[in-house]
Amino acid sequence: MTAVRASARETGTLSEDLACAHLRDAGLSLLARNVQCRHGEIDLIMLDGDTVVFVEVRYRRGGRFGDGIDSVGAHKRARLEKAASVYLAREPRLAQRACRFDVIAVSGTPAQPAFDWLRNAFDVC
Repeated sequence: MTAVRASARETGTLSEDLACAHLRDAGLSLLARNVQCRHGEIDLIMLDGDTVVFVEVRYRRGGRFGDGIDSVGAHKRARLEKAASVYLAREPRLAQRACRFDVIAVSGTPAQPAFDWLRNAFDVC
């Protein structure tokens, strides 16, 4: 019997689920998921104490093309910054809080995931 590989969307959703659970275990609270605007999408928006955290989740099956954190280049960072600005404009109760951008790379298997969490991966707020 051949193994069926999950679609990119299914893999992305599973990676976000695993990352969200990991971040919740670390004490963060989920505010929103998959927030979309014309500038792009923010995978997870969480609260770490009083800080709003915009989280980019990356999955990498192997390290052949770099890890997930390496894959967030300048163009993607700019899109995340614009999307975060739109979100904060829609949520005025959060607009005056400190914010940061984290990247969490997920690898391994669903049963044994591995996480590489880079807090404050880049500055824009």
